[in-house]
Amino acid sequence: MTRRCFLFLAALACLAPSLPAQPQRWEKAIQTFEQQDRLHPPPKRGVVFIGSSSIRLWDLEKHFPGLPVVNRGFGGSQIADSTYYAPRILLPLEPRIVVLYAGDNDIAAGKSPEQVFADFEEFAATVHRPLPATRIVFIAIKPSLARWHLVKKMRRANALIREAARKNPLIDFVDIDGPMIGQDGKPRAELFRADGLHLNEKGYALWTRLLRPYLGP
Repeated sequence: MTRRCFLFLAALACLAPSLPAQPQRWEKAIQTFEQQDRLHPPPKRGVVFIGSSSIRLWDLEKHFPGLPVVNRGFGGSQIADSTYYAPRILLPLEPRIVVLYAGDNDIAAGKSPEQVFADFEEFAATVHRPLPATRIVFIAIKPSLARWHLVKKMRRANALIREAARKNPLIDFVDIDGPMIGQDGKPRAELFRADGLHLNEKGYALWTRLLRPYLGP
């Protein structure tokens, strides 16, 4: 392959839309959601939480009693994965509010803050095309002990999404970064499990308190 041809193909790759690298990786989890929905149809016009393991591990019924909440968190997913599977596990529920936490794994996988932002924009468009009145609440990419070396990129992605939310009345940005930082300027260890990445009960209590005002009555 000539150098000119190689550069041309590389340029095309950069212009290609962002898709999950291996969407079939999550197929089993998605089929489980679909089976559960057939057996026990979740409420429509509720609050759907979607995203990565920080969503999956959140005991929503415990932390948001009285709210019609649905958990659609799966594995170590990225924003583009939630976009890819939204037509199957999110849009049919016609949610009043969508709560998204993702971006953490995206940065860890090598995506730039700009790409994370682009993926978020595509997620929002995927939701708003069929559901133009649905609010999207984005929980900021969290600072963690395990991924502290990536915090600058994460905060850059957060800043881009925060600015988009400021301009769009249907998007809210929940800043959990500051409250998760201790007096030493580092993530508060008492909020995490032993792996330094996932939240423990105290961490989820903090997130719940910060998010609750955005979910309405």
